[in-house]
Amino acid sequence: MFRHDPIPHPSFCCETPDVLLKENNLSHILPVMPTQLPYLASPGSIKTGLERIKSAATPDRVTGDFITTKLQIKGGTGKALVPFLKKIGFVHSDGTPSELYKRFRNPSFSKAAVADAIKAGYRELSDVNEYFYELNNRDLLGLIVQVTGSEPGSQVAKLTLATLQNLKSFADFEQPASTGNDLKLSYTINLNLPATADAAVFNAIFKSLRNHLLSYDND
Repeated sequence: MFRHDPIPHPSFCCETPDVLLKENNLSHILPVMPTQLPYLASPGSIKTGLERIKSAATPDRVTGDFITTKLQIKGGTGKALVPFLKKIGFVHSDGTPSELYKRFRNPSFSKAAVADAIKAGYRELSDVNEYFYELNNRDLLGLIVQVTGSEPGSQVAKLTLATLQNLKSFADFEQPASTGNDLKLSYTINLNLPATADAAVFNAIFKSLRNHLLSYDND
């Protein structure tokens, strides 16, 4: 009577798919997921939207009704703005306006807010080139094609570039990012006064304080 040992098979227990593919020399079939960057089918609509966001009161939630009624951007063009604003960080997933949205409405920090939104929404471009926003249109389109894996002449790549161009017209990447809160400092000064009744001594002390600590004209 013959004994046959079982033929060993690759072990698939408790291994992750990428490990299994690599160990069994099947890594060449691992699919590469394309990167999707935010874009609008009507790229100019983001300019209209941002201009009207500045003048409209901040809503509790940014919805299709808000875009259609308050911003007066109707149809499919208006509906596309809500998910786009979420992708660039202007609106939270629940529809509430983010701090970026609120900063954008402050003229002092508006351009910095859009710059931050571009960096957040297109971070995959930043992973390849930190200063992607300084590239000329030809090089930027090439970077978009590289990151997304799309064909050089694809409509999606061109729309992504056009959307970015419209966003960049509102941005200033050199403006310091700030929440708009003024920095205020306060000081506590403890004095050990000498035991004297001579008023001239106290006058001299407080005069020195005024000249050296309380004056805004000192060099």
